Amino acid sequence: MKVRYSKAYLLPQHLIRMKLHWQMLIALVAGAFVGVALPEASPYVSWVGEMFMNALCMLIVPVIFFSIVTSIAGISATGLKRIGVKVIACYAGTMLIAALTGLLLVNLIEPGSSVQVEHVVAVPDRIAGATLSLKDTIVGYVPSNIFYAFTQNNTIPVILIAFLVGLVLPKISVAGRSALEGLFRGGLELTMKQTKIVVRCSPVGVFAIIVGQLARTPDFVALLQVILLYFLTVAAGLSLQFFVWLPLILRFGFRVNPRRHLKNMSLPLLTAFSTASSGATLPLTLHAVEHNDGVSPRVANFAIPLGATVNMNGTALLECVAVIFIGQAYGVDLSIAQQVMVVAMSLVCAVGSAGIPMAALVMMAVILNVAGLPLEGIGLVIGVDRLLDMMRTALNVYGDTCVAVMVAKSEGESLKIDR
Repeated sequence: MKVRYSKAYLLPQHLIRMKLHWQMLIALVAGAFVGVALPEASPYVSWVGEMFMNALCMLIVPVIFFSIVTSIAGISATGLKRIGVKVIACYAGTMLIAALTGLLLVNLIEPGSSVQVEHVVAVPDRIAGATLSLKDTIVGYVPSNIFYAFTQNNTIPVILIAFLVGLVLPKISVAGRSALEGLFRGGLELTMKQTKIVVRCSPVGVFAIIVGQLARTPDFVALLQVILLYFLTVAAGLSLQFFVWLPLILRFGFRVNPRRHLKNMSLPLLTAFSTASSGATLPLTLHAVEHNDGVSPRVANFAIPLGATVNMNGTALLECVAVIFIGQAYGVDLSIAQQVMVVAMSLVCAVGSAGIPMAALVMMAVILNVAGLPLEGIGLVIGVDRLLDMMRTALNVYGDTCVAVMVAKSEGESLKIDR
């Protein structure tokens, strides 16, 4: 007997996402087959991929603006006192370590250097190019016309504006604050609804993109090997952050037993891995940190929910690796200054990605736009994103629990995992 559901909420969200990823996997395989077997069909299909990329570009500015404003305003509204400053500093530090780990690995392994998908024009000078001085570059980040920055997808000034609005918003009058908070939250909700529509169309878009890319790529087997190497590079970076850097910080920086901490966090980590949702894991994470590790509620209740919103170790690492990998695959050699900009944008976009469906897809488009790289490069990495999504979500949750422990120890608390 076939079981039917009359209400959408009866189906778990991670199963809905799994269904979409299965569709994308089918689209990836079908696109690879058509691109290799029928390259002459590319002109009739590739325009669909261009429409999909245009839809992603359309979402870049509203996603950046509304998500960062609401995130920063929410943090500011809680009051950045001693514990708040410590929590945010630890989150920023661990995310920076993750992004730099990804930067190191992708430059050492160079997963995209063995295949040339397509040659594109040189990277624009707007991100620390050779013809711009450091002073000109920094001055260019402050727009003389905010509407021009919004209409031209000039993402760095938009991010700066969003930060300033989020910081100032809690300080204005109650009437103005409530009106603007409603506007920004409504804008974020509207943007998320639009993002869902675009994401639902992603299998068709990915199919068209893959057909166009493989029709221009003479060696299909080499491309598959490159994608596998990219997957292993990201997995290696996530593993280093999970099993090496964070445990070392806990053991030598805060004198706790990282093995016992990892064992205590097993349930929320397995849940995060299976659902690929840090938000869905939040109650389990809070319970494990408080009852298994002994972190006080005043630290856990601030650090864990905030971490589920802004702390994205795995996302920052993946986006950094993915953007530089796409540059390598398209034959674009990013300079050190440009790669530093990619790292900075990965951190900012990881913070702004919380709560956005399939965040890596949209936020990766933001960074590619800043780097002047072709947006269709997303098609190279999206086929293996589901498994990497599960892995990076587990790292995100583990990073939240580690920061809660760090802050608790810095406050002089005695924990159950003390050495």
